[in-house]
Amino acid sequence: MSLMGNLNRALSATTGLQVRRAAPAAPQQPRRAGPKPGKRPTPVYRCPAPGDLATDRLLRQPVFIMSPVRSGSTLLRMLLNAHSRLHSPHELHIRRLEVDFGSRLSQRAMSALDLERGDLEHLLWDRVMHRELVRSGKDVIVEKTPSNAFVHRRISDCWPDARFVFLLRHPASIARSWHESDPGKRSFDEAAADALRYMKAVDNARKATTGGHTVRYEDLTADAEKELRRLCAFLGVGFEPSMLDYGRKDDTQMVKGLGDWRDKIRSGQVQSGRALPAEDEIPELLRPMCTAWGYSS
Repeated sequence: MSLMGNLNRALSATTGLQVRRAAPAAPQQPRRAGPKPGKRPTPVYRCPAPGDLATDRLLRQPVFIMSPVRSGSTLLRMLLNAHSRLHSPHELHIRRLEVDFGSRLSQRAMSALDLERGDLEHLLWDRVMHRELVRSGKDVIVEKTPSNAFVHRRISDCWPDARFVFLLRHPASIARSWHESDPGKRSFDEAAADALRYMKAVDNARKATTGGHTVRYEDLTADAEKELRRLCAFLGVGFEPSMLDYGRKDDTQMVKGLGDWRDKIRSGQVQSGRALPAEDEIPELLRPMCTAWGYSS
């Protein structure tokens, strides 16, 4: 009898147990991530009536720069932030700040106050921006997160007295810059398609807004003083020459990942923009937007 057999006879007689060879372990299966959560629907909210603004909002006439990615919004906000009355911080991404109810009872309590989830989120957005403005010691806040264009209607509903500045750039230049910012992440064609989403959102916001102000990146880099004088007049503040040398005023708001932080913008002065692309360099995908924005016929 084998050693295993003798061992099992002894174990069985004394303990009632036997030894068995372990079955080979099944190969470990790769862990699969759970399903990605779906897009959260826009929550219910109400638009504050003009008479309710003093109660519902701390901010008065906040300014939002609506622009696609890679269109010069960091340059514009640095120029504006150098003004003694204008505060334009790094991208705040307030639309990603969400509120939820911890219980049905809390939901009932808030509903009794005429506050649904969207209303609570708007109160949070307003408080965050107002806090930032108060900390700056200035009068007017200017927010420039590019993705705000996707929720321009909700921003208008949140702040009925908001003011909008639309920053445009040649669509092909936007796509080229978006590709060059991370060529390993997106090809030029992918960059063009992705940037076009932002362009369409900005275009929709521009069409839906009355009384907004449009700035072209090419005009800003060619004659910054002229464009800033026009913009300051729109915002109701006087032009200040120190805006043109924004790096001397404040270089503390360059935060990687929250806007452009490269050498060109860190120079502290307006640099010349790249040459406009030739007609044969414009992807077919972007031609309708080039026409809509007056960059080609």
